[in-house]
Amino acid sequence: MSLWHRPFRFLRDGVSVLAAAGLVFVTRSSFADHYHVPSGSMEPTIHTGDHILVSKMAYGLRMPLTHVQMVNFHAPARGDVVVLDSPENGTVLLKRVVAIGGDRVAVHDGEVSINGAPQPTHNKDDGELEEWLDGRVHALGSLGGSELPETVVPPGEILVMGDNRGNSHDGRDFGFVSASTVLGRAVAVFARRGVLGWHGL
Repeated sequence: MSLWHRPFRFLRDGVSVLAAAGLVFVTRSSFADHYHVPSGSMEPTIHTGDHILVSKMAYGLRMPLTHVQMVNFHAPARGDVVVLDSPENGTVLLKRVVAIGGDRVAVHDGEVSINGAPQPTHNKDDGELEEWLDGRVHALGSLGGSELPETVVPPGEILVMGDNRGNSHDGRDFGFVSASTVLGRAVAVFARRGVLGWHGL
């Protein structure tokens, strides 16, 4: 290859690398991403240090590199595990949606009541605590934590809580959040303690 063509080859290769990097960046910002869990507020469902896969298209399609939704598919549902911006400091949080707009919700000693109906909790034979939330079952790490007197969730907002109720700073403390602050739905834990696997959420 002549010296004349080498700069063009380098330019072409450089453009290809930049295009690939840009595609990955846009994909992570708009379609899917992974998240490293920094705390135990969702134990035992999700452990500190877990790596989770997040679908950023679960509820709509956002303009790349922004929080602006171009297309809305549907709102978060009760029981969904979501990633969202904290209304207090903008950090990324991982919590479970326990009530949606229009729900009459109360939380006492970590147990949830929706529209006057307590969401059942019980201990399994192995001692693990479970909760049925809108007919979907999931594990709980503990009960307790902040109380929430019965109140109605405003339209377009949600109540999020950690599964480790006694050790979770969540919507009982910072209030309801706009569903538009949800960045995506957690799909699965794909790595725990350095071991790859798949635990659907």
